[in-house]
Amino acid sequence: MRAAGVVELLSALVRIDSVNPVLVPGAAGEEELARFVAGWLEEAGLEVEVEEVAPGRFNAVGIARGSGGGSSLLLNAHLDTVGVAGMQQPFEPAVRDGRLYGRGSYDMKAGLAAIMLAGAEAVRDGLRGDVVVTAVCDEEVASIGTARIAEGYRADAAIVSEPTELRLALAHKGFVGFEIETKGRAAHGSRPDLGVDAIARLGPVLVRLAELDERLRAEPTHGLLGSGSVHASIVEGGQEFSSYPERCVLKGERRTVPGESVGVVEDELRDLLGDVEGETRVVLAREPFETPAEAPIARLVARCAGDPEIVGVPFWADSALLSAAGIPTVVYGPAGEGAHAVEEWVDLASVERCAGVYADVARELCA
Repeated sequence: MRAAGVVELLSALVRIDSVNPVLVPGAAGEEELARFVAGWLEEAGLEVEVEEVAPGRFNAVGIARGSGGGSSLLLNAHLDTVGVAGMQQPFEPAVRDGRLYGRGSYDMKAGLAAIMLAGAEAVRDGLRGDVVVTAVCDEEVASIGTARIAEGYRADAAIVSEPTELRLALAHKGFVGFEIETKGRAAHGSRPDLGVDAIARLGPVLVRLAELDERLRAEPTHGLLGSGSVHASIVEGGQEFSSYPERCVLKGERRTVPGESVGVVEDELRDLLGDVEGETRVVLAREPFETPAEAPIARLVARCAGDPEIVGVPFWADSALLSAAGIPTVVYGPAGEGAHAVEEWVDLASVERCAGVYADVARELCA
């Protein structure tokens, strides 16, 4: 892969605002970027489809169609980014000391550029199997883009190009977003004989939550990921200074490792509430991900990447959805820093390296 081509393509991707509109109401969303990706892939010779997954939310898919008889490879990257609060010029890519700066440069337009370049290389190689380049919406919130890909596309293996610092990630954590609501009784602040303070009732719940997190982290159960964890995210309750609050809601997150199901977490939530009047709710759940080191795609990527370090990563990624759909999947991507931060950058040499690895994997798998 030509370094100049990597810089040119990644710069073009960073210049397009694709902030997720669920995170930032009124934000641009993915349509403009999806159409740019589709146009670039079509010019490179791939068969292209742009799909509106939900109103204003778009996927772009390009297929380097094989001649027949070879295995297929799916490459996946997300189009959306988080917001840009505090950034001076988020969509003006700057190159300094081998790094490219800008919103989404690391998370994950670098991975997107790498799979686009690998898709174009697959066309030139004339492989027997298909190489499917999937550029998806909404990974930063609910992953509706990859959920649609998992429904509509089949492949013999997949690589998700989330940043891994050129390490091969074979596992990542899942998460369960939850709410615990405590009940009180509204009354004037002068009537303690009538009022019941729902916020105060949350106190023992928070104590038990901290104790649960301490127990989880003291007992690692997974070789690559260690342990699960739990934390409080938001507490909401009360309506005015002079009233007893009738309800208080704790919103939190439980990070899970393989073997920890949603059912396990639901039991934990009931234990956290204990005998306090209230209720618990799971509002969003994503399963953890794991691929065996002996899986053919894991061995192939490791060989093409020069036997990188095998790791688990703490963040959740769309790899879990692809794996759950029956596609053997690994995560391998570039190096950098600043995901969701004010200063974000990616190492350009690592992007070039990833594009080359993806192309090499395609040559072997799809030959």
